[in-house]
Amino acid sequence: MTDKGFTLIELMIVVAIISILVALAMPNLMESRKAAAEASAVSSLRTISSAQELYLNRFGTYGMLQNLRSVNMVDPILGAATTIGSPKSGYYFTVTIGGSGATWTCIARPSDWDSTGNWNYKIDQTGVIYHNPDDNGNTWDDSIGG
Repeated sequence: MTDKGFTLIELMIVVAIISILVALAMPNLMESRKAAAEASAVSSLRTISSAQELYLNRFGTYGMLQNLRSVNMVDPILGAATTIGSPKSGYYFTVTIGGSGATWTCIARPSDWDSTGNWNYKIDQTGVIYHNPDDNGNTWDDSIGG
């Protein structure tokens, strides 16, 4: 009579191999999530830039993020992704209006530095997106596209 099951040693070896594979795959998964959140932030900045131009044409001035949301120029999730709301894909967005409504700037910051992103992003009325590789947000590097 032969048993057709696995021995305890065989099961432990399989569990150990699966654990090693998970340990190897986890950093890649986290980097992929971070890259996706950063790409979503850049896309959201482009959306905000387009919405600002539409808002300017309609109302004669640029609008805050809540204004853009209230006239359905940005989706409700993006419109509420301020530091007091919940983030959109791991990023918070802050719009500032300057010069009597003649200029605007939007900064996207990760909600959890190093977990949801490693970059701050900025766009203004020129439509050029800049990035900042640290958490201070003061020095902006070359543009990443417009």
